Amino acid sequence: MRNSPVGHRGRGLLAAVLAVALLPLTLAPAAASAQHGPVLPSLKRNLVAYYDFGHPVRDKPGWEGDRGRSGTDIQLVNGGARMRAWDRDRGHVLQTRQNTPTAPGNDDWKAGVYGPDGVPTLHAFNGVRETTVMGWFKMTGENPSPNSGSAKPDDRYGAIGLAGVLSGTSQGHDVRALLELITVNGEMKVVALGRRVDGASSQTFAADADWKTLLPQDTWVFLAATFDYDDGTMALYRNGRAVPGFYTLTGDPWAVEGPPEPDAASPSDPRGIKIGGSYPQNTKEGNPCNCRMDDLMFLDRALTPGEVMAQYRRTR
Repeated sequence: MRNSPVGHRGRGLLAAVLAVALLPLTLAPAAASAQHGPVLPSLKRNLVAYYDFGHPVRDKPGWEGDRGRSGTDIQLVNGGARMRAWDRDRGHVLQTRQNTPTAPGNDDWKAGVYGPDGVPTLHAFNGVRETTVMGWFKMTGENPSPNSGSAKPDDRYGAIGLAGVLSGTSQGHDVRALLELITVNGEMKVVALGRRVDGASSQTFAADADWKTLLPQDTWVFLAATFDYDDGTMALYRNGRAVPGFYTLTGDPWAVEGPPEPDAASPSDPRGIKIGGSYPQNTKEGNPCNCRMDDLMFLDRALTPGEVMAQYRRTR
């Protein structure tokens, strides 16, 4: 039987109703992502500084705004806004790199902030008992970089700078908590490096695995380092899972044994944050990283293994 005009309208109305009914299902993943946000709720109160490199400071495009609680904006050193790169996998990210490997200088692209009397907005790390440094990293060029300060053409830096909190007496290199790659017993290693007392010994926890296995070229990897200054321990994580490793110093380099208790970092404001190399005040080049970074987080608490995994899954 031939369909009547009423039948056509009925089928059109039914199609419209079905389309509306299916619309929430289509939009659900994006809506859920926007609702949940990139930061695990249990981390927010301890998230001192957080940079996603998609939030330039107003009227200062060469500075990145802090999404954490401290409001510690950082400078994109030497490259300015050009360092805010677009990555097909992660959107806006930070690009760091060495620019002149054959000549001494300080034109490497790095990021951070430095205050010779300490950075007051980083007061949460003054006398802190625990710290976490974490984020996403991708090796994008030659690492480690040629040592531009050496007369030997084959000489290379002994470290690849990732991200860390400076100590209270730092000259732009010494740290209180650092995620980095350094040479350990003649081999480059992914490490957590911490210093409890300003000017005193640091301790290093180095991953067992080869660094190129942990950070393969052109591959995004989530790294985290936790520091407990009270019990003298550190831990490393890759893509949410603990990384087996070893301490490079024996004994008690942080001087945590015996009273008084509890032990904490020096009662001084850090002199800043360094990202992608040393000397954020741009006095010289040091341990540049030819890499990209995203979602860098600095917390005043050592995260649990479950929290590290959950944060990794939230931003992958």
